[in-house]
Amino acid sequence: MKRMDRMGWLFLCLGLPLILLLTLPLINMTTQPSLSMLKETILDRDVAAAIARSILLSLAAAGLAFVMGTPLAYLLARKDLKGKKLLEGIIDLPIMIPHPVIGIAILSLAGRNHPIGRFLSEAGIQIMGTKTGIVCVLLFVGLPFYINTVKSGFDSVPVRLENASRTLGAGALTTFARITFPLTWRHMILGIIMCTARAISEFGAIVIVAYHPMTAPVMIYERFTAFGLKYSQPIAVWLILISFVLFVFLRMMTRSIHTDTR
Repeated sequence: MKRMDRMGWLFLCLGLPLILLLTLPLINMTTQPSLSMLKETILDRDVAAAIARSILLSLAAAGLAFVMGTPLAYLLARKDLKGKKLLEGIIDLPIMIPHPVIGIAILSLAGRNHPIGRFLSEAGIQIMGTKTGIVCVLLFVGLPFYINTVKSGFDSVPVRLENASRTLGAGALTTFARITFPLTWRHMILGIIMCTARAISEFGAIVIVAYHPMTAPVMIYERFTAFGLKYSQPIAVWLILISFVLFVFLRMMTRSIHTDTR
């Protein structure tokens, strides 16, 4: 690795304000609540339930993204589909759309005045004010991160390896299971992490579709508007710490599996 030269130091100085912008607010927030306040907050059943709900429902959305998004990512990476660019643009739309708009769009589709909404109602599936609705929102906002990450993984696998497998008599599904999937599973884990991280942070769409049952971001907002920073900061600190531990665990698990397969 090359030593820092004048241009490197110049660029570091130019980038330092951004680093401070990212770190100082978080450091300040995480150090303000006292240990006793953090303990009192996590022992609050409502807070613990909201944090657990955010993480579990985000993982559920990431699981659905894995099941349904992996085949779509493979098609985008390997097949020359008509309207492929349009499809990729549609997948990326949740990144650009304002979050409240997402919530309004989902509710308008699931309302009783819409055929899909009437069908869901007759099937006993309720979107507004339910965990099902929250998972729909989280899947909506997190899916682009999963698909784009996994698509990059499929793009990195040489097509000649799949062609060689097919010439040896393996079918398409067998080739995918034995060649493509093992070479891209790390991208899938990364996609799950990215999707989960995006889902945990969602607020704008959830507050419209399902204010209750509360997720952690909604509870943070409610505590802030009702009681101010003093009572909202500890919840935010716990959400950051627990999410950080979860993502470190997933990263370590990925490295452990990779080491065992060598």
